[in-house]
Amino acid sequence: MAEQIDREKMKLVPQAETLEPFSKINYWDKPDGSGRMILAFIKADVTREGSRMGIAIDGSGSMEPLFGKKQLSAFLPPAPNHVKPAAQAMSSYLASKSADGKVAVIYWAVGPGGKDIQVIGDLTTSEAEKFNFGVPANYGTGTQLLPALKYFTDGVARKDLKEAKWGMYIFITDGQIEDMDEVKKYCTTMAKDIEAGRRNDIKLVIIGLGDQVAEDQLEELDNLETGTEVDLWNAMKASEMKDLMDIFSEVADESMILVPADGLVRDDGGNIVVNYRDTGLPAKLEFTLPRNASKAFSLEVGGNTITQPLP
Repeated sequence: MAEQIDREKMKLVPQAETLEPFSKINYWDKPDGSGRMILAFIKADVTREGSRMGIAIDGSGSMEPLFGKKQLSAFLPPAPNHVKPAAQAMSSYLASKSADGKVAVIYWAVGPGGKDIQVIGDLTTSEAEKFNFGVPANYGTGTQLLPALKYFTDGVARKDLKEAKWGMYIFITDGQIEDMDEVKKYCTTMAKDIEAGRRNDIKLVIIGLGDQVAEDQLEELDNLETGTEVDLWNAMKASEMKDLMDIFSEVADESMILVPADGLVRDDGGNIVVNYRDTGLPAKLEFTLPRNASKAFSLEVGGNTITQPLP
């Protein structure tokens, strides 16, 4: 798409209203009212050469009900650990996508002020499927994201992760991030280094749990403007995820062809907007709908038609 897009102004079609096979759809209304720009991702089981994976699970005090409080008496039944099955599924999936067959796992926002991390270790798929994911050693009294972000990306603790050809790091939280300004500043520097070729590409994903998560902060990271073409963050709510492939919703690009010699997009007036029958249907679609036909678009592929409504 030739026209420059301001990420801070983009809007997201709610996940509950996003139809299969799409994993994520963003839209921007042009300031002059001439049309609506669409960025849509089709679900794809993405594997990248030389990739490394990591997952950071919020260990702040507000997570205690989800982990299940420590058993105070042998006569009382233990509280269920709701984190365990979700962490097992997500960690084992990420390990299967990593070049070394492992996922680096930490708890973050632990200890005084939520400034510490607790290293769990690098788990294989089978190890992750069986790992206990018990309560953190010390629940955090705050929620600081930057220490966890640096663990995966600055090369001090994990030089191997920083030097990977490509990295994806997932952060799960249920609350308010207290060091957003520092995180944004650090990420802006990273994006500039990636664009300048001073470091390899990465993708960061933050997943919000529960009703107390700060949705405005998720959106702020998702739309983070760094002054570059690098889109570092993807944000989503756990309650709106349809499957684990949603984690990779912004990883696919125009070079990933899902269906050769097929694919057509129409506006809500039935007019052809973009034709992929020569190039093949990519996993990432970018097109502009005219102002008078921008309340939906239709994807025609494989003899099927999917009509996606827009807000």
